[in-house]
Amino acid sequence: MPHPAPIRTLPPTPAPTLHWFSRTLLVLIVLAPLALTPPAHAANPLSGSPLNDGYHDLYNLAFPAAHQHFQQWMNAHPEDPMGPAADAAAYLFSEFDRLHIIDVELFADQTRFDNRQRLTPDPAVRKAFDDRVAQAALLADAAIQRNPRDASAYYVKTLLAGMRSDYALLIEKRDITALNLSKEASAYSKQALSLNPTLYDAYLASGVENYMLSLKSAPLRWILGLTGAATDREEGIRLLHITASQGFYLAPFARMMLAVAALRDNHPQEARNILLALQKEYPQNTVYARQIERIP
Repeated sequence: MPHPAPIRTLPPTPAPTLHWFSRTLLVLIVLAPLALTPPAHAANPLSGSPLNDGYHDLYNLAFPAAHQHFQQWMNAHPEDPMGPAADAAAYLFSEFDRLHIIDVELFADQTRFDNRQRLTPDPAVRKAFDDRVAQAALLADAAIQRNPRDASAYYVKTLLAGMRSDYALLIEKRDITALNLSKEASAYSKQALSLNPTLYDAYLASGVENYMLSLKSAPLRWILGLTGAATDREEGIRLLHITASQGFYLAPFARMMLAVAALRDNHPQEARNILLALQKEYPQNTVYARQIERIP
């Protein structure tokens, strides 16, 4: 099965705690909700080019090395929006790591998630993140002007909206803004996939939106549906498992979110197996080891 080649080498609601996690990185799960069988590893290793190596560094929490690799890619491919988009992801993940946001138990425990506090971002990192997002957006728009059927450019716009949603949700606790940005990301992902259905990373946007919002109460899901949000749990699981098993850059993040789903469904051993596989693949990432120790 082909994987999405590296780029160019390769969406007012009264809901108080609407959330969407992952597009950028993140980072869930074509099997039934109670019978999850996670893939042992991503479809292909993240190596072989500065862009790929940068993502591997990112998942290893080696952020200076990731920035260096992404800069190499940008120098060699100045018109490719994926370079600055990837560098923005490195800034976002480094802030998540600094603020201890990457926590499987946080997302598996709804009460704990809803009661989380608004965090204080590093202003320098925020500016660098915003600058890279703006740079990538300009390059993606230029690519679409040159070729309105550029699926890779729409995929980058998916990533950008998703990362902005993550920042608003997980750092600033602006849930409504995050929801609107998640719907925007989902819309861009559908455009990308209509042009290239093998961009498996792009399935993550609609998958996370469906899965995470499906966890809300039935009345709230009905209200969300009126706003255009997707809340189908089984569809979310189906789409997210596509990214976890066939995706490329976002597959590791999707697999970590599989662990969230497994814990929510009271399958701790499945969550443990997923995290153990990720730990083996990214041994410098201490988050996986900490999460494994906390699984009962």
